[in-house]
Amino acid sequence: MDFAPSPKAQDYLDRLQAFMDEKVFPAEVEYERYRNEKGRDDHTLPPVVEELKAEARSRGLWNLFLPDVSGLKNVEYAPLAELTGWASHIAPEAINCDAPNTGNMEVLHMFGTPEQKSQWLQPLMEGEIRSAFAMTEPDVASSDATNISTRIERDGDDYVINGRKWWISGAADPRCTILIVMGKTDPNESPHRQQSMILVPMDTPGLENIRPLPVFGYQDQHGHNELRFTDVRVPATNLIANEGDGFMIAQARLGPGRIHHCMRAIGAAERALKLMCERAISRVAFGQEIARQGVVRQQIAESRMEIDQARLMVLKTADLIDKFGAKGARSEIAQIKVIAPRVALNVVDRAIQVHGAGGVSEDFPLARMYAGLRTLRIADGPDEVHVRTVARQELGKYLQKA
Repeated sequence: MDFAPSPKAQDYLDRLQAFMDEKVFPAEVEYERYRNEKGRDDHTLPPVVEELKAEARSRGLWNLFLPDVSGLKNVEYAPLAELTGWASHIAPEAINCDAPNTGNMEVLHMFGTPEQKSQWLQPLMEGEIRSAFAMTEPDVASSDATNISTRIERDGDDYVINGRKWWISGAADPRCTILIVMGKTDPNESPHRQQSMILVPMDTPGLENIRPLPVFGYQDQHGHNELRFTDVRVPATNLIANEGDGFMIAQARLGPGRIHHCMRAIGAAERALKLMCERAISRVAFGQEIARQGVVRQQIAESRMEIDQARLMVLKTADLIDKFGAKGARSEIAQIKVIAPRVALNVVDRAIQVHGAGGVSEDFPLARMYAGLRTLRIADGPDEVHVRTVARQELGKYLQKA
């Protein structure tokens, strides 16, 4: 494995770093001012982000996540995703590389019809609209996707959808125009052939946007919503790929997406470590800077080591996906989904401790970072599911010999 960036990847990295330093970090104050003035239940986009989007496009920093557009491999894009993780509430969207849009664009890119691509993929890639991915449900354990109970039933030239979804990220944003909904088209099929995916415009009759769900009291700009589908009717041409392909599409969507999430988490951890070190050298207790206390030095050292280990694991996984596809990196993808959020949370928690009471306040970004990162131990499958996958893959080496 060679993780040295290619000249093209290094050029992107240099330009993105400049964009972050010159535009994104200075925009954070205006972003927070707008959101505070509007109140936590407002989900309109702070105008400064549209300014950042225009600037990013002018600098050629746009849709970098998609290899067919950027020409970057997953292992080359990973450091870019990490850099955006330093300001994950702004930077990913500023370069049109934020979830859930990236995963939805990948689905449409891989499986969409020409009509679906024209109607939905193109405006998503232009940053004109937003989308959401509706899979998780309140009435079943959605960690097992075969449990999904929302029905997608064929009725002539249409499909009719009935069910409930929740924690649908991005659905509170008024720019969210289209959903990719996962539900059951044939409950009598084999467990992994029962599900399908279908496109549902947000303004379709029968679709109710019930409420946004805050995380630890934080309400992010895009929101995470509960939705209800009551006889929601869409054309059969809105089906993505074929009936029964839902689980296959979901698996194809998750491999690169996990790289993005994990590297952004590592970027957040790096920022937390920086804040921790700055705080440690600026605060005096018992006659000396707290950075001279052995316990604080250990917290800093442990954080540095954990971040570097996690990064190497994610880069290894990205390299395997580039070489063998997501299927060939199944165990590693599961591993990083557990490791990266855990490490990020460890580092943020230590940074909070070093900051004292300020760490849990809104005067510093650490509490918000913790709230966002904590969800990653649940989103896209809880830790326990991925640990189970790793164990099955490892034991399979021995069971095959028996």
